[in-house]
Amino acid sequence: MTFARIDWIIIAASIIISFLPAIFFARRASQNTTEFFTSGRAAPWWLVGISMVATTFSTDTPNLVTNMVREKGVAENWAWWSFLLTGMMTVFFYARMWRRSRVLTDLEFYEIRYSGKAARMLRGFRAVYLGLFFNCFIMATVNLAAAKIGNIVLGWPTWQTLLVCSVMTIFFASVSGLWGVLVTDTLQFGITMTGAFAVTYFALKQPEIGGLHGLLEKVPASSLHMLPDFGNWSSALVVFVIPLTVQWWSVWYPGAEPGGGSYIAQRMLASKTEKDAVIGTLLFNVMHYALRPWPWILTALASTIIYPQLADIGKTFPYVDPSLIGHDMAYPAMMKFLPAGFLGLVVAGTLAAYRSTIETHLNWGTSYLVHDFYRRFMKKDGTEKHYVLVGRLTTAGLMFCAVLFSYLLGTAKDAFELILSVGAGTGLLYLLRWFWWRINAWSEISAMVGSFVLALGFFVARKNGMEISSTTSLLLTVAFTTVVWVSVTLLTAPADKETLVKFYQLVRPSGPGWKAVVGQAGAVAPADGIAQAMLGWVLGCSFVYSALFGVGAFLYGHMGQFYACLTIVVISGIGVYKVLQGFWTEGADAN
Repeated sequence: MTFARIDWIIIAASIIISFLPAIFFARRASQNTTEFFTSGRAAPWWLVGISMVATTFSTDTPNLVTNMVREKGVAENWAWWSFLLTGMMTVFFYARMWRRSRVLTDLEFYEIRYSGKAARMLRGFRAVYLGLFFNCFIMATVNLAAAKIGNIVLGWPTWQTLLVCSVMTIFFASVSGLWGVLVTDTLQFGITMTGAFAVTYFALKQPEIGGLHGLLEKVPASSLHMLPDFGNWSSALVVFVIPLTVQWWSVWYPGAEPGGGSYIAQRMLASKTEKDAVIGTLLFNVMHYALRPWPWILTALASTIIYPQLADIGKTFPYVDPSLIGHDMAYPAMMKFLPAGFLGLVVAGTLAAYRSTIETHLNWGTSYLVHDFYRRFMKKDGTEKHYVLVGRLTTAGLMFCAVLFSYLLGTAKDAFELILSVGAGTGLLYLLRWFWWRINAWSEISAMVGSFVLALGFFVARKNGMEISSTTSLLLTVAFTTVVWVSVTLLTAPADKETLVKFYQLVRPSGPGWKAVVGQAGAVAPADGIAQAMLGWVLGCSFVYSALFGVGAFLYGHMGQFYACLTIVVISGIGVYKVLQGFWTEGADAN
């Protein structure tokens, strides 16, 4: 693609502007690990929410959506739309409890909820497993997408794209700490969304497309449906039924963890108050599911007309590495229609999306390795400045490992499915550990081991020629892992009474699952109401899904459906507001 001078000016300006927060917050981040990893617990709700949504919008996200739409149509997005259910559950059930826990990382949770050597072992192991191996794998998926975009847009080989991107992100993430990441995320999200709309606008203007009306006429109706064809039950089961009945609560996936976790928990822990944690997480879910998908979907549909076959991408871009060509590459291939100025804006937005995600994962992974492993098990008596320095060095090491992992992956969808399979079956435990006192550290260890072993077994079986569907492997893994961890829970001793009492007094979980502990805890502030939280969850899901499908109905010209969705949006929105007001009634602790 040909870049004009204005394109390079826009890209350079975007990079310079985004580095200003790093410089501004460098001294503050150097003070201590609380500032470096949780921004001093002073982030307002709007910064928390925008940072969450910016982090989950990376270079691989539009590529993944394009991959899904090109292969099986719009309805295939239920593979991730279903995670709204767990996202809203985090808002109404878990955000306040995370903020009350006052831990620095979500792994520190293990030693306030569980007790003994098993709790320490679990915290240390997951610090390395998630902070290093799993985190590097996730970053590698983002690197892979960046390499594909760099190859098709700039003609750069993979090593050159990764080298340039790595240098920038290492400098920023190691200098600014979480404050710089949060503020830069806000700036970058605006650039990124503007770029996404620009790609869609110019894609629809192409003569082969003929605008939105022409797109809807030329794309097969089966590809446009927001719900699967229930006449084809096997397809509907995979695309819609399993995600909405099993996947959303049973699978651990970064950014959509049952009960909250990873960088979502990090943002909630960084919030000023409980109220900021709740509203910020709600804002994230609204923007993540209702605002962002349609520009990507329309561009993906347009790409099926411009590049109906993968070979068409190779013919159009003969310099592209053939090993990188997949359906996910159709999204950056649509950037060829951008005029001067807009091409620079979209590339700047793409770089911003890449950096916001990688910088968050670097800061999050480093917090695990430094706070939950190095500080906890290797050097307990260091100064705060020492731990910040170690954090900065660890950041560089993580990025290097992520680059190496990048060469092992194929497509964004392959990586997405592999991550889902590894985390299958553990989600229910993460939901219940807050509400059932009997769950212990061995419960989590057994769930993690069971899920991993079975996922590895299915992976090896497929490599040896066995045909095992993703639905079959998911259901078997969930069933096996659940039986394992529930059995281990009942066969092993719970956490000691002192730990359970302190946890209950600190977090105040509600429901009958803590009945055995409540009497020993003495007088504590009222626990959160489950009925009120359940109502908020239902209304929140109704609000977002209605907004998502209302926009789709409007774009498709189905005005009756649009007005029905709009009515539900208004009613459920009012209901959500009233539920949130009820959260902060007299006597409730919002701090």
